[in-house]
Amino acid sequence: MAQFIDDKKRELSDKLEQSDAPDKLQQVESSFRKVMKELFAEMKTLPNEEKKDVGAAINEFKKEFEERIAAAKKKIAELSKNTAAVDLTVPSPEFIRGKIHPLIRVGRMFEEVYKEMGFSIAYGPEIENDKHNYEMLNMPYYHPARDMQDTFYLEYPKVLLRSHTSCVQVRYMLEHKPPFMIISPGVVYRVDEIDPQHTPCFYQVEGLVVGEGINLANLKWAVTESVKRVFGPEYKVKFSPCYYPYTEPSAAVDMGCIMCGGKGCRTCKGTGWMRVAGAGMVHPNVFEAVGYSRDTVGFAFGWGLNRLPMLYFKINEMRKLFENEISLWEQL
Repeated sequence: MAQFIDDKKRELSDKLEQSDAPDKLQQVESSFRKVMKELFAEMKTLPNEEKKDVGAAINEFKKEFEERIAAAKKKIAELSKNTAAVDLTVPSPEFIRGKIHPLIRVGRMFEEVYKEMGFSIAYGPEIENDKHNYEMLNMPYYHPARDMQDTFYLEYPKVLLRSHTSCVQVRYMLEHKPPFMIISPGVVYRVDEIDPQHTPCFYQVEGLVVGEGINLANLKWAVTESVKRVFGPEYKVKFSPCYYPYTEPSAAVDMGCIMCGGKGCRTCKGTGWMRVAGAGMVHPNVFEAVGYSRDTVGFAFGWGLNRLPMLYFKINEMRKLFENEISLWEQL
């Protein structure tokens, strides 16, 4: 028992010597109380003839340590009184600022370009319903195009995570009449396998222009002009026929792969081009679903924003945008 007391005394003494702040001293006090409980509990198990000597040793240890703790408290209190006031004129240490994420940087570039063109920004909920996400965009429940944009359901089949920001455009049209020009940036979700160009969660910037005399030439200008202003006038853009249920005619928008210079690589799947957007003239069924006349005209486009930083910063895999790779951020 005497050895046990000595071991606890050394252990607490080491902690006390390292206690140079009130919070550390409080921890030592808490440890001291626990040790005393252990000692008194252990003493109860001893034979009666040993209890007298052990009790005296415990009391001596208790008195000594309480005095040492009191002295330590007094010393810390005196030191805090003598501490000089903070000199507010002393320059602060250098503050290292973080950097804006590549996705946010490129997204803001496109937003600024479209605002300069006269577009307004519209936002909507990420948790959507089947009606706004599919049905009103010319995709009834039996439509096979839903498979291309399958998403995650919170309450199947009606409550889901939006698979595009086109549903924001639907909500906007339900509350506004033409003419208007809007973009709808935001996060979207799809059941996609992760590869160099796909992730289950990604960002979009969609645009919608509705008004008299709107045609496909206006759409092509809006898309190519935004690319020129962000990437530079020499950047290649290609339009090719495509299918989307909510536009007719529809086009896929490809940009030249900067990784290989158009020769073909893993990132562009050997084509020399990366698909970055879909576009087209809004389908009459969509206008009818929101209460407009079928004769209404307008165009829509949707940028897959995650692919644009890949081209802008020469990042060969989309996955790197979501990894905490410090060396990559320092290069950007």
